Amino acid sequence: MSNNWSAKENKDFEKALAEFEEGTPDRWAKVARAVGSRTEEEVKAHYQILIEDLKQIERGRVPLPDYRDPHAGPGSGSGALSDGGSSTNSC
Repeated sequence: MSNNWSAKENKDFEKALAEFEEGTPDRWAKVARAVGSRTEEEVKAHYQILIEDLKQIERGRVPLPDYRDPHAGPGSGSGALSDGGSSTNSC
């Protein structure tokens, strides 16, 4: 099988990781079954790559993407919140 994972395989992989947490008996076999198109060895290897990527991000070695609104003018902030950046989320 190809080393390139499709978007669907990655989504299924992520869902399976959330469902079959660390310590789950036969975790990798269950994750592989949930993905459907990958072997137990392939999902283990994919997980190790994910962990290494996360370590690189946490160490600041991977630049974060710029999520600013491409339609916003200069000096308009990030564009992430429509009310000027304040949030009124009451919990």
